[in-house]
Amino acid sequence: MSDTRFRNGRWSRRHVVSAVGGSAVAGLAGCLGSSNEDGGGPVAVASFFTFYDFARRIAAETPVSVENLVPTGMHGHGWEPDPSIQRDITDADAFIHVGPDFQPWADRAIDTVQTETQETSLINVREGVNLVDLADTLTDEEAVGDAKDPHFWLDPELAMTSVDNIADGLTEIAPDHEDTFAQHAADLNSELEAIDEEWRTIFDAADRDVLFLAAHNAFEYVARRYDVTIEPLVVNLAANDDVRPADMQRAQETIADNGIRHIGAAVFEPIRPARQLLEQTDVEAYYPVTPYAGTAESWHERGWGYFDIARNVNMPTFRLLADVTSPEEVSFADYGRNFEP
Repeated sequence: MSDTRFRNGRWSRRHVVSAVGGSAVAGLAGCLGSSNEDGGGPVAVASFFTFYDFARRIAAETPVSVENLVPTGMHGHGWEPDPSIQRDITDADAFIHVGPDFQPWADRAIDTVQTETQETSLINVREGVNLVDLADTLTDEEAVGDAKDPHFWLDPELAMTSVDNIADGLTEIAPDHEDTFAQHAADLNSELEAIDEEWRTIFDAADRDVLFLAAHNAFEYVARRYDVTIEPLVVNLAANDDVRPADMQRAQETIADNGIRHIGAAVFEPIRPARQLLEQTDVEAYYPVTPYAGTAESWHERGWGYFDIARNVNMPTFRLLADVTSPEEVSFADYGRNFEP
């Protein structure tokens, strides 16, 4: 195996920093952490929290460091980084991304890698995933590929393909650790199978068929996987679009028609629409949901990843929305009932 720290007669910036004094580079990128705190080995950077979390677990017990480029508290779909992120990507040994047409800044970074350096290995977590068609309410401009919905990682079965893609990609930059990557990927996929069963148990016990989220349209894969209707407030795929009067009118009608008393609200999106629905409809409370597109400071401090957030944030909320349990029976570590951003 060649020494990936030394390229074309020069040391990469990341490895120079690592050699002379630790992880200052992480601060430049707004990174959240690394699976290899000692440094000195290959570095992979990720454009999205979910796949950073998967990658750090796959890379555990190897010299490979994995860093999240999206800052704490930011939504990975709507965030636009400053130009320094490009340098972090081109100095890395691998760039873990969600495929084309999802994060424009990541697409630009990939173009730069392919045309200028060609030294950073590109790991497309979406490779081989069969995406579902867009909902009827969406336009082709919001799609990826041939009018498809990109949020596949919310389906645990589809997420397994991304785990395998990450393991294969990390093997390219650290082939001596192929067996470790493969074992960790297998363990991770077993956990995804388990959480799939937990989700199915919730929706099999549901007393209502229509759930409502004061959020953007990111949960269609959950709806299809578990045969439930999840109505979003914002039908667009982007998390940063404004709520239109027509959105609020449709939300009020959905809530009234279905006797909805509890709704979900996205942790990393504006909370004002949820509060407005609380005031203008018979909704009694809103509770947190997230499509695993980012991490809150408190979640980061606890070391929560995809599975922790599923079990401590999303699952309690969906139990409430589906009338599987009552508000008195559910507790949240934070971002609970009518949470403040």
